[in-house]
Amino acid sequence: MKEQKDNMAAHAAAETRETTQTAANESAAHKHVHVNQVINLPTSGVIVPDTSVIVDGRITDLLKAKKLGKIKIIIHKATIGELEHQANVGKETGLSGLAEINAMREMSKKGEIDLEFAGDRSSELMIKGAKLGEIDNVIRELARLHEGMLITGDRVQSEVAKAEGIRVIYLEPKVTIKELSFKKYLTPETVSLHFKEDTVPMAKLGKPGHITLVPLRKERTERDELEDMVKEIIETAKSDSKSYFEADSRGASVIQLREFRIAIARQPFSDGVEITVVRPIMKASIDDYKLSAKLKERLKNGAEGVIICGAPGSGKSTFAAALAEMYLRANKIVKTMESPRDLQVPDEITQYAPLDGSFEKTGDILLLVRPDYSFYDEMRKTSDFKVFSDLRLSGIGMVGVVHATRPIESIQRFIGRIDLGMIPQVVDTVIFIKEGYIQKVMELRHSVKIPHGMRDRDLARPVVQVSDFETGKIEWELYKFGDETVSMKVENPRQEAPVYEHRPKRFNRRR
Repeated sequence: MKEQKDNMAAHAAAETRETTQTAANESAAHKHVHVNQVINLPTSGVIVPDTSVIVDGRITDLLKAKKLGKIKIIIHKATIGELEHQANVGKETGLSGLAEINAMREMSKKGEIDLEFAGDRSSELMIKGAKLGEIDNVIRELARLHEGMLITGDRVQSEVAKAEGIRVIYLEPKVTIKELSFKKYLTPETVSLHFKEDTVPMAKLGKPGHITLVPLRKERTERDELEDMVKEIIETAKSDSKSYFEADSRGASVIQLREFRIAIARQPFSDGVEITVVRPIMKASIDDYKLSAKLKERLKNGAEGVIICGAPGSGKSTFAAALAEMYLRANKIVKTMESPRDLQVPDEITQYAPLDGSFEKTGDILLLVRPDYSFYDEMRKTSDFKVFSDLRLSGIGMVGVVHATRPIESIQRFIGRIDLGMIPQVVDTVIFIKEGYIQKVMELRHSVKIPHGMRDRDLARPVVQVSDFETGKIEWELYKFGDETVSMKVENPRQEAPVYEHRPKRFNRRR
């Protein structure tokens, strides 16, 4: 174990240096591309921005950079209605968009631009049909009516406008990533940052199994500071093609901002504005775990229903990413099912999110893609376990990530969700991760026998045996007893044959 820890620590340090250098190179390259990008922007006349470029802040960026001159900006009232609706249901995009319009209003007061609102306010029916293009359509009509230039960050909106003969400028997704204010708190050992209004900001430092919580400063975080931080996160996520919203509900948003997983909470979901930033601090290869030859062979050729379990922050996702890369190098087609999509895997591995909010639909697509292995990160709800089981029984090699403090708990989470006798067909190997390394590996078998602790042969029944993979020692038995499912710890197991192999002893009669 010590060798495994030391090796992974050295690898993590090297990985941190490599990641830092790569990020610096990417940042320099991105800035270069941004500077040389040429857009034929109007310096006079009328422009009509749609919702996409208002939300991500690019209109105000262009105005502040003096790239548009003193022009007239007309915003459709349907855009205001859409943003107001989003803000009312607690979506960060709505609040961000309204803040941008207020910024343009201030510029108008200073005489830097002319700002006007036109058109009819969006109706409830129009808002419901926003995804079908209803609001985009009225914005295009406004641009046509005023003979203005439509500016959009939506490719479909741009193509439709061209087809209708409307002058349009399509702003490509930004390549540069803004220097986000929370980055100044990051160190090579930072696992996560925790900000909440009226409290001292905190950070978790260390590595799996050795985490410490430290204050970032003495001053408490003000609400305005957090609102500014939320705004820049939203703008960056909206304008970066490698970032996306994983969830955006009333009072809660989850954003995958490249390598950062950011959770934003506000009222009514939480009692105040809160931002949590989580990032991976290390990347390991399968060789760093010093697997035994027996386990390597099992993972390469024998295990097709694998559960990776451990407590939160124990290093499950790091090992899952390393295992995914191992299968990729073995010329296997590998996919992942994640929400949020934060596994650090090569670009050759496609990361799928819930399709229309459902992993069941994702599973339907996955069957058509025909991967050799699929990684399911993380399994919590009953539907997750059922989708995992369905895909495994369909012949796809499955690797699931489950929160558990003991290996047996990850198996127990299948009980009641699928038939007990099906569990060994769905799960054959359980890998328990603790403090960043593999602490235990267990395998499952199915037999008909007398459960441990019972003696009457009439009590023989189907039993799921859970044994230590390396030693073969049976540690747990799962079986039905009446209407109950029993998980029995096996203490000092006796060597006994399954009942179907049992032969009664012959006794010599006395003469």
